[in-house]
Amino acid sequence: MLFIGDAAHAMSPVGGVGINLAIQDAVATANLLTEPLKTGTLTESDLEKVQQRRKPAARKTQRMQAFIHANLFGRGSAPGKPFSPPWYVRWMLAPLAPIARRLAGRWMGIGFQPEHIETNLD
Repeated sequence: MLFIGDAAHAMSPVGGVGINLAIQDAVATANLLTEPLKTGTLTESDLEKVQQRRKPAARKTQRMQAFIHANLFGRGSAPGKPFSPPWYVRWMLAPLAPIARRLAGRWMGIGFQPEHIETNLD
């Protein structure tokens, strides 16, 4: 049995990247399993290849989300209290703001390990 997307790795809604990761999982699965499925030679080893390919991206995404929760959302979340990142986050990110925005956009839009369709389905 193969689980992909949220069935394989639940994601926080932070960054809205769960669906991107699920689609990338599906593309990687198609790339790796189309031929074994077409020839009837699918093995557990083939399923493990999907897991090994996608696990690093899922782990990096979860670590990034945990960091955001711990360092940003965990602060000032009391009702009526304004949100403010801790001073050290503001201090570290201020000079890097243009780069950080680009990296955040890349992470949310493309992910840590983009997948591209490589399989010919004919």
